Amino acid sequence: MKTEILFGINPVYEALRAGRRDIFKVYITKEKISKRLEKVIALADSLKISVEASTPLYLKSISGTDHHQGVGAETGAYPFVKVSEIVNSVQKDNSTLFLLLLDNIMDPHNLGALIRTALCVGMNGVIIPKDRSAVPTPTVSKASAGALEHICLSRVTNMVSTIKRLKECGLWIAGMDRVSEETIFTSDMKGINAIVVGGEGRGIRPLVKKHCDVLLSIPQNGPIDSLNASVAGAVAMYEAFRQRRLLNRWK
Repeated sequence: MKTEILFGINPVYEALRAGRRDIFKVYITKEKISKRLEKVIALADSLKISVEASTPLYLKSISGTDHHQGVGAETGAYPFVKVSEIVNSVQKDNSTLFLLLLDNIMDPHNLGALIRTALCVGMNGVIIPKDRSAVPTPTVSKASAGALEHICLSRVTNMVSTIKRLKECGLWIAGMDRVSEETIFTSDMKGINAIVVGGEGRGIRPLVKKHCDVLLSIPQNGPIDSLNASVAGAVAMYEAFRQRRLLNRWK
């Protein structure tokens, strides 16, 4: 069985709390037990998961980083979810679905940050391609502050085919495109079910862009004409979130 080492207080704690992974052992450094580490130990104990005293050097050797914050966990592989399971998780009315599609996000820190925002705005799931994409490694879990352990993440072979199937289910797809004349502030985003964010530098691939229902930009001033992928995605997700909350308030 393939295992990996999660590292950092938030990723390990959230993995324990989420209960989605197999967790075989938790390692804690002996030097100093903070209150946050005490919470990790208490939760692991309550779940009857072995907690082993360790050293910073050993944690570095098994996690591959100095940034382990005194804790690591030996876990099973990340539990992907099928797109159909995400869609079927919303009962009766697909109009309430809210998804994030990531086209060629290669930087694990950007992937982690986008997943963290997606969870914070209540998205039902995140979809990434199997090729040309960062994967949900322990580094991504750390960058997401543990949000990866709660989000429903799906990997698909073909993003275009996935978008087509989502549209057949009645979903409305918006792609982020910095040259589009229509912006997230002028567009009605209340009915948008999925936001597509493109990779660092090149953005959304042309064929993926072609199958989006609408393309939206983020207005900007100043000498820099583009935002970091995770920042752009966060701005778009929160504008859709804001509009959706207003819609619910008016009902």
